[in-house]
Amino acid sequence: MALAQKPAASDSSVAAQLKQIENDWSAAQKARDTKKLEEILADQWVGIGPDAKTSDKAKAIEDVKAPGNSLDSYEMGPMDVRVFGNTAIVIGSDTEKSKDSGKDTSGKYVWTDVFIKQNGKWKAISSHSTKVPE
Repeated sequence: MALAQKPAASDSSVAAQLKQIENDWSAAQKARDTKKLEEILADQWVGIGPDAKTSDKAKAIEDVKAPGNSLDSYEMGPMDVRVFGNTAIVIGSDTEKSKDSGKDTSGKYVWTDVFIKQNGKWKAISSHSTKVPE
């Protein structure tokens, strides 16, 4: 049985950067900061929500501004970051108080975000979120 290798120091640094981006992402949604979301999401970003609907970057930014949509509070859970060169995967969870089109969507979510490094910056390229049954 092979022993798991410790991540290289650079991987630890990348993991810290990506965890910060995840926190910034949630903070931007809460604050309806579309400029910050523009920075975080790659132009080719595609997300799959808990309702199994897909969304692109433009729709995600539009949704943040839409009346009846809100992220009122959130608490991030632990995150696991895996780095593969210029690609990284972040697996995590959060517990949030939120609304989508006026409907209460509060609860615990688990999610996976895929990032790529473009022009020296990490950008989210794909996301998938699932609501944990109560």
